[in-house]
Amino acid sequence: MTPSTYIVTGQWIGGETVTGSAGTLPVVNPATGDVVAETPAGTAADVDRAVAAARAAFPAWSATTPQHRADVLRRLGAGLAARTEQIAQAITAEMGSPIGMSRTAQVAFPAAVLESIAGLADDFAWTEEVGNSLIVREPIGVVGAITPWNFPLQQIVSKLAPALLAGNTMVFKPSENAPLTARLLAEAAAEAGVPAGVFNVVYGTGATVGEAISAHPDIDMISFTGSTRAGQRIAAVAAATVKRVALELGGKGANIILDDADLPTAVDRGLMMAFSNGGQVCGAWPRMLVPASRQDEVVALAVAAAKQYTVGDPNDEATRIGPMASEAHRQKVVGYIERAIADGARLVFGGPERPEGLTVGAYVQPTIFADVDPTSAVAQEEIFGPVLTIIGYADEDEAVAIANGTLYGLTSGVFGEPEHALEVARRLRVGQVDVNAGHWNPLAPFGGYKHSGNGREFGRMGLEEFLETKSIQR
Repeated sequence: MTPSTYIVTGQWIGGETVTGSAGTLPVVNPATGDVVAETPAGTAADVDRAVAAARAAFPAWSATTPQHRADVLRRLGAGLAARTEQIAQAITAEMGSPIGMSRTAQVAFPAAVLESIAGLADDFAWTEEVGNSLIVREPIGVVGAITPWNFPLQQIVSKLAPALLAGNTMVFKPSENAPLTARLLAEAAAEAGVPAGVFNVVYGTGATVGEAISAHPDIDMISFTGSTRAGQRIAAVAAATVKRVALELGGKGANIILDDADLPTAVDRGLMMAFSNGGQVCGAWPRMLVPASRQDEVVALAVAAAKQYTVGDPNDEATRIGPMASEAHRQKVVGYIERAIADGARLVFGGPERPEGLTVGAYVQPTIFADVDPTSAVAQEEIFGPVLTIIGYADEDEAVAIANGTLYGLTSGVFGEPEHALEVARRLRVGQVDVNAGHWNPLAPFGGYKHSGNGREFGRMGLEEFLETKSIQR
């Protein structure tokens, strides 16, 4: 696909392209370092215009029936599916996701979310009787959505689907590092019957556009996915206008492998959950907790499995790990690997050097450490790269303490005899736990404890995030 495919000439406001006046921002392919597109550098004035369009569109859209809005979401899902190859190529170009993953997790998952959210329309309790009161659930108003670069379509669809089903309108800021799918989504939404002004896109930086959205008095809610540091800033800015803030932030998931686990399966699945999308997943499991007496066995299994994770050109169907999303992020990940070595962790696979033969591009070797101190930086801080730490534990209580012993609480996994694993899962202070590689459920709520954020996405609870509740006494 040629760079000209990715031309973005303006903001998407009120159902049309609006030319910006503050210059442009480059979009860099992390596999090559080439600029593949430019997007407008948005301003606070652009945000004002988008909010005005969303506010004007709100009365008519919120007055439609949930069933009508569900039908629109289903058409949007079909429109995205029809654009699968175009979207997948754009995501691979802008942030380096291997093309196979771009077609599946990056595009197919959002389509599944749209269908699952649309399916809530008929059975959701939009109104209910409680004693002499009528409880009414109503749209909150104009939603400001801000998303990161690691899953550029999935992250916005996870907000757009419930927000629109609830009857809200939206102003969306994509990551300046991965903004290309935003226009494709806007075009598909218009074709699906989303009225002008209901969904608006403002490109730009977090410092300018993100701040303006967070502070805007006519935005009723902020839904943000990204780093904990950025989430803290958004919450602080939004507090001045007392708007609702939903935050899906960082993670440092643990994969607890119990003594009665199927070890090869647990290690193989755990490695996939550490290295998928190059480890650039908030719900990843970068910590593998194993019985100390079996650590050497686990290390051997993990190293053997890691050799199957081919690093290279993300357009190659055989590639399992592409580049990091940017050169700056590559340097950050390499810095953590170097620090772990300096702190005494035992390097058993990979390392800070570039992968062999890849002298250009933001590439990092998939890396595994053993004998890791659970209080060290590599075991405590979110690296967001293909770095796995193997940590031995003496007993189950210590395993739970280590798993819970970070600032984060987003996801974790437990492998073992099913009832035993479930018992341990209940003890973890995280928002989602997979027991023995339980399948992803788009109707189950997703979100974090502690510094991993607040609020939930997906399913009924995800829809409720975008609704106000009114009680009418009679």
